[in-house]
Amino acid sequence: MSTRLLDRLASIVGAAQLLTDPDLKAAYETDWTRRFSGSALAVVRPGSTDEVVEVLRACSELGASVVPQGGNTGLVGGSVPRGGEVVLSTLRLRSWEPVDVDGGSLIAGAGVTLASAQQQAAAAGWAFGVDLAARDSATIGGMIATNAGGLHVLRHGTMRAQLLGVEAVLADGSVVRRLSGLAKDNTGYDLAGLLCGSEGTLGVITRARLCLVPPMPRRAVALLALPDTGAAISLTADLRRSLPSLMAAELFFEAGLRLVLDHTGAAQPFAAPAGAYLLLETAAQSDPSDDLATALTDAPGEVLLASDQSGRSRLWQLRERHTEAISAAGVVHKLDVSVPLDRLAGFVERLAPTVAAAAPSARVISYGHLAEGNLHVSILGPAADDESADEAVLRLVIELGGSISAEHGIGIAKVRWLEADRGAADVAAMRAVKRALDPAGVLNPGVLFDT
Repeated sequence: MSTRLLDRLASIVGAAQLLTDPDLKAAYETDWTRRFSGSALAVVRPGSTDEVVEVLRACSELGASVVPQGGNTGLVGGSVPRGGEVVLSTLRLRSWEPVDVDGGSLIAGAGVTLASAQQQAAAAGWAFGVDLAARDSATIGGMIATNAGGLHVLRHGTMRAQLLGVEAVLADGSVVRRLSGLAKDNTGYDLAGLLCGSEGTLGVITRARLCLVPPMPRRAVALLALPDTGAAISLTADLRRSLPSLMAAELFFEAGLRLVLDHTGAAQPFAAPAGAYLLLETAAQSDPSDDLATALTDAPGEVLLASDQSGRSRLWQLRERHTEAISAAGVVHKLDVSVPLDRLAGFVERLAPTVAAAAPSARVISYGHLAEGNLHVSILGPAADDESADEAVLRLVIELGGSISAEHGIGIAKVRWLEADRGAADVAAMRAVKRALDPAGVLNPGVLFDT
């Protein structure tokens, strides 16, 4: 079967776009965390929707499983092979259509990077509402497949909120397409919303129409050293009510700050350690610096303010470079979780002792998006296959009524926790949708559900 399949795939995309050499496949076979990897039968790189159709038809007819993959910036093993699948890379799907300047939207191929989408929008006098630290490598298709969130969810929402339509190829090669961009379109099921967050288990997204937002060119950033997480939560809640220009509210802690400073050589921002650090960004048509400074007059801690580009960048790197600093420190267990805001401070207090009880030598570095109650919990120390600390944290999240995945997805890392989080009826409904659209289980087997 494999020889027949490889010959057929080569005839579809061309021999140069079918990778079977182990050295060429390697970059597609391991995810960012380095915890999840597997061997692919081949990596196929179609350059058009028509080629994706033919690739999926060939794999479906010959009984081959397919792992869709975008920029491979995932953290839960959902976009890398588990053993012998065909990896379908969407990186060559980089088509553009002119920005709809009047309607405020653009159509982009699945392989377009976030940074490129941001540039296209800006050139047309608009902006794109989602931003991630991995903007140079994360792709539009992958971001839709995982319903990516990022830094500006507080103001603009997740990828699902930016989605006006998709084109996607189902497992049998049929194409669903709704790219007209109508703001009001109440004709049956929202297939775009369904595919968003489905992690490549229902279809391969090939193009999308994304809504754009007005640009807010003037920015101001503040970094606060606060006594504890509770103070950060209270202050952010006050600012959301009183400061319309608020764009981001990012939380991190002393352990993470120290790691970033050691990794980057940046200067210590404050003279003494703090219980919590809160990074705020405001954005408006005119300079929001005075409004931000006024809003922080009574803040319970030290405040650093910056409105110039270099100053803002200097403060932002203390938050954005957490990811690379943690990765440089070793193989990391990444847990992307959220809990209700009224329980977030309690979660933070219980986090370190919970991990210590399961893995006494582990280091815990946490940071995240405060307004959404979303923390990225990074655990350093345990072996890649030792999930005792992960399990302890996820049990705590469920106990507090939170989500085991706020933005990264379930992948293969959290499959056995999905029902504990969502409940049996929810998971049964999800499985029914999967069976309806992919009855043979061709797409991303093992992701979301036990096979």
